[in-house]
Amino acid sequence: MDKNFPVIIPPTSDTVFYYFTNKTKDEIQIKFTSMMGNPNDTIHKKDMNLSIRKGYKYKIIQGYNGKYTHSSAYSKYAIDFDLKEGDTICAAADGVVVGVIEDYKDGGKSKKWRDYANFITVFHPEMNLYTQYVHLIHKGSLVEVGDIIKSEQPIGRSGKTGFTNIEHLHFNVLKANSSGMESVPIEFEEGYKGTEFKKGKWVKK
Repeated sequence: MDKNFPVIIPPTSDTVFYYFTNKTKDEIQIKFTSMMGNPNDTIHKKDMNLSIRKGYKYKIIQGYNGKYTHSSAYSKYAIDFDLKEGDTICAAADGVVVGVIEDYKDGGKSKKWRDYANFITVFHPEMNLYTQYVHLIHKGSLVEVGDIIKSEQPIGRSGKTGFTNIEHLHFNVLKANSSGMESVPIEFEEGYKGTEFKKGKWVKK
């Protein structure tokens, strides 16, 4: 591998790459892969906020290592809250919006819908962690890529797009690893531990 690669772009920075060659246009072939985060960065965990509005309470429909979909390294510490379509989703911590998908309209219980979920991804520089808020309604994002957001700020509207036939919020905290991302456990400022979130439990903000 070339000693100049991989190229690591510092968080919250803008970078433009230029490629110079003496080959003709028809001979140029550029291939690369990209991923968010640096697996060598130190993680600084701190308690996060529940991603729901103050004064509201919701039931847990799937917790850590859930039998339905929370079984892979990418999702084993995800939590599903029974938010209804159109309910407000709030940011779990201060951060920067690094991904928004909101153009899908449908979903279902077949795995063929896995790649059709609307979601928001937020990077939290103080922690070197990411949060994802999944299954938003069509055009359900209240933020755009590059927005700097505050903890508890409304950022989206819940729905049931993608691999689900139940309206809910799929909340996941992620860190970078050598192959992409992996799910990590978290605790909440409201006094809850993620390990306590079992199916049927009510949580309130």
